[in-house]
Amino acid sequence: MESDVTAVAVRSGATFERTWLDDGSWVDLARNWLDGADQLYTALTERSPWQQGRVFRYERWVDEPRLGASHSVRATGTTVPHPALLDAHRAIRDRYKVSFDGFSLAWYRDGRDMMAFHRDRDLRWLDDTVIALLVVGARRPFQIRPRANRYAHEAAEHGATHQFTPGQGDLLVMGGRTQLGWEHGVPRTDPTTPGRISVQWRWTSRTGRPVEGASYSAPRHYSR
Repeated sequence: MESDVTAVAVRSGATFERTWLDDGSWVDLARNWLDGADQLYTALTERSPWQQGRVFRYERWVDEPRLGASHSVRATGTTVPHPALLDAHRAIRDRYKVSFDGFSLAWYRDGRDMMAFHRDRDLRWLDDTVIALLVVGARRPFQIRPRANRYAHEAAEHGATHQFTPGQGDLLVMGGRTQLGWEHGVPRTDPTTPGRISVQWRWTSRTGRPVEGASYSAPRHYSR
């Protein structure tokens, strides 16, 4: 256990590259932000309380094409699947000067697991947010498109204008108004693609006008 703990650590001096999506929306990417990403991936697959989520689509409940888990860091006696996640939690908090109650995880077990384009509407206030993703395991496309392209079902890459490929310990952070005017998703790929786990921290300043309507995970009805 000792070697497992010491081998996984936030790498000091990692370089952050910022991509501006528009005047108020940006994405930061730090490659190899975490050393020991392979060890962390294995630990998370074995120790996280994975659950199968369900969403209501096309008049019926269906399994989400991935597994999920969540952890609070504020509750007394809380345990996390690996202590390096607490170091990551503090490092992200200190860099972006925001606080998080905890973090969630999404396990894409192979290339068939995916996440459709969406905004993190559960935050409600989307004018000023920070969404940090620590990605371990295989590199997969992470696509972003403007909301104006949300009906571009027949367009190349469904209207995506930006693509990143985080994995192997990279940190990707979306900030500013990105959740207001943009959507992001993880498309399906070759089924033989190895697994990928995204550790996610979310913050909102609760400024601006809260969005109305159902969140991504709420039931959606299409019949008249």
